[in-house]
Amino acid sequence: MTEAPGRRRALALLTLAMVLGLATWFSASAVIPQLREEWSLGPTAAAWLTIAVQLGFVAGALVSAVLNLADVHSARTVIVVSGFGAALANLGLVAASDATLGIPLRFLTGFFLAGVYPPGMKVIATWYREGRGYALGVLVAGITLGSAMPHLINGLGGLSWRTVIVVTSVLTASGGAIARWMVDDGPFPFPRAVFDPRQAGRVFRNRGVRLATFGYFGHMWELFAMWAWFVVFLTESLEAAGRDATVFAPLATFAVIGSGAIGSWIAGILGDRWGRSRTTSAAMAISGASALTIGLLFERSPWLILAVGIVWGITVVADSAQFSAAVTETANTAYVGTAVTLQTALGFTLTVATIWLVPIVRDALSWWWAFAMLAIGPALGILAMQRLQRSPEAFRVAGGRG
Repeated sequence: MTEAPGRRRALALLTLAMVLGLATWFSASAVIPQLREEWSLGPTAAAWLTIAVQLGFVAGALVSAVLNLADVHSARTVIVVSGFGAALANLGLVAASDATLGIPLRFLTGFFLAGVYPPGMKVIATWYREGRGYALGVLVAGITLGSAMPHLINGLGGLSWRTVIVVTSVLTASGGAIARWMVDDGPFPFPRAVFDPRQAGRVFRNRGVRLATFGYFGHMWELFAMWAWFVVFLTESLEAAGRDATVFAPLATFAVIGSGAIGSWIAGILGDRWGRSRTTSAAMAISGASALTIGLLFERSPWLILAVGIVWGITVVADSAQFSAAVTETANTAYVGTAVTLQTALGFTLTVATIWLVPIVRDALSWWWAFAMLAIGPALGILAMQRLQRSPEAFRVAGGRG
């Protein structure tokens, strides 16, 4: 395989940019225990602090897709402007005194983050014609670590929630700066597009894009609800068993979410060598089984919960980059940024439903039912990817491996 000179450096720097750039995603979710006391948050308001980010991301991604921002303009410029915007919106939480202002600020944070994640995938795709699944897997590993970062900062102990917000804001702005001024576009650029809002509506006429996106929907049904509520599940489990959750819960959550970086890396290698359909199906089978299992461990050994949680964390995000890679390989090359952004936007719309439903099902039934509900997504996602594997479009995916 012929390597483009400098592509490893570009991958390393852009991955670092994603680690830092996504630090504001769960910044408020990580400090919900503190905000519950200071802001007098109820369960609904606490859920909306996370849901607002998802809705903001969807809105930002849809605007980006309709305007073809990542295809008409430099993707790296889109990243830095969006990173600074997300950092400022997140920093505004420091001045907020309740969820009335906090929720709109979280919406704005998500809106700007839509210009960090999908354009980053397009930039790295210009460096990797072969091995693209691996490269995107490494990039999503960085995104995963960035998403977990607030839990690590919060788990260090002795920090006020405002410090967590300030630190994550600085990290996000730094990530945008790295992507813009330390990374170049690669030697395999996509054709320069012209503004055409109709392209957003044409994306899913392509069967390969459509099936990869349906698989992505199944993955997203599970992913963010797990990321958002695992810390609450573990905290309540520890407290119900008479244990202190102050330090263990956030650090364990960082380990669970952060372990997804390992899964993304491994799936990147397997996706290129074994095929994206097989790799994503295997990951969803294991993550779905984990969702069905972990709720049974409530009040049991925290180390057992952590062990199952890490398996879940590794597999729940492992397949993410492979869906995106499949879209970059099957979409109209001039509008790859639009296709990836639209796929992401619609997938994130689904996350709103499950983030909202988990605490409702938990209160009505139990944690087991709340997490078991998430297994529906992987089951349907496997069906979509198996159809892609059998379709004529499979020859364009992962060098013909499907």
